Amino acid sequence: MKFLRQPYLFITITLWLVFSNASMAALPSQVNGQNLPTLAPMLEKVTPAVVNIAAIGEVQVRQRNSLLDDPVFRHFFDLPNNTQTKKFRSLGSGVIVDAKNGYLISNHHVIADAKTIIVNFKDGRQMEAKLIGSDPRTDVAILQIPAKNLTAIPLSDSDNLRVGDFAVAIGNPFGLGQTVTSGIVSALGRSGLGLSGKGNAQNFEEFIQTDAAINVGNSGGALVNLNGELIGINTAILSPNKGGNVGIGFAIPMNMANTVMQQLIEHGEIRRGYFGVVVQTLTPELAEALHTDIPQGAIIASIEKDSPAEASGLQLHDIVTSVNGSRVNNSAEMRNRIGLLNVGDNVSMVVHRGDKKLILHTKITGDEGTGKIEGKQLDPRLTGAIFSEIPTESPLHGRINGIYVYGLKQGAPAISAGLEPGDIIVSINRRTVSNLQEAIKPLRATRDRY
Repeated sequence: MKFLRQPYLFITITLWLVFSNASMAALPSQVNGQNLPTLAPMLEKVTPAVVNIAAIGEVQVRQRNSLLDDPVFRHFFDLPNNTQTKKFRSLGSGVIVDAKNGYLISNHHVIADAKTIIVNFKDGRQMEAKLIGSDPRTDVAILQIPAKNLTAIPLSDSDNLRVGDFAVAIGNPFGLGQTVTSGIVSALGRSGLGLSGKGNAQNFEEFIQTDAAINVGNSGGALVNLNGELIGINTAILSPNKGGNVGIGFAIPMNMANTVMQQLIEHGEIRRGYFGVVVQTLTPELAEALHTDIPQGAIIASIEKDSPAEASGLQLHDIVTSVNGSRVNNSAEMRNRIGLLNVGDNVSMVVHRGDKKLILHTKITGDEGTGKIEGKQLDPRLTGAIFSEIPTESPLHGRINGIYVYGLKQGAPAISAGLEPGDIIVSINRRTVSNLQEAIKPLRATRDRY
């Protein structure tokens, strides 16, 4: 799996000029009096809204040394962290979605760790963008630029997409400049791909798959329909080669991206709600075991006490087939339908329990009941880190004790310490910790130690 962000590339292109007679220089505009089909009029309207992005910043890189990687060795010899600062410059794309306020959307991985974000327009203009907020779990980032002479792409309802619909990708592959490719929607609802790397069990995936050529540098670019409406944000490719296109590209559906965008604009961060349930996909084997003829859905595997899920009346082995009017075919879709809701949103579910079909209701609550703790509550040096108990969906749940690095905000000081989302901390200052409560005491004890 390849992300589409890549360090700046210097490419030499050799042009072979083939001379021919004038009659073969171009296709005719008409055949038998009929105009040939072309996407040019549509592209003339939307391409000014697609920009090239240059992200410039610094990252902390670990020096690979078995002794320096050993925390006991470093502590004994009073050695500093085995990290060094490395500068980077990467290229990607972005799409203007609000011309009045200057908002544009891109990928989190395009601008991650960037200190400076430069936006380049098709007409040659260049300006610095402000980061409004980003969400690594959906790979969405929102930037803002001065709102002057901007063009925005209208948004589409991506729920209306069908396999076989035509799709056009616009972006900045390999830093060549704005490039347009076309294809079709190859598949919908792709999930479980692990595109966000470590800790991907907590990420949201419901990608549009397309065979429109997408390459390194297309990340954050536009996937549009033939009406020039934005149907998705290009984000990644599947390729056996290093970044080469083989016709399997993925884009974040616009409805998902729009939901995240509204929260980032309003709050500068994502304030996800709490539901309190673990689900698994209904398979033919499970359907047989449950004696049901329901073909698809999500089975309730566990329910947390005093959670909104419990308040709704859900029970173990219930099969959820719809959330707020949207079909649920598997556990990933259930997770996306619930996980992208805001605190205070109402939830209506179609549930099958034995031979009964029920409609259950509840309301999403805040994170207070999830057992998450912000690092700054424990120690200023952990500002930007979010800790939780090990989630039940983790393969290590029940097999190891510790606290789980639930997430890291952009620029978090904890990143320089080598923490990554999905890490499990089993000891602090040589003291074993089994849960959050055990972690609080030693962390606070060392608060004044630098």
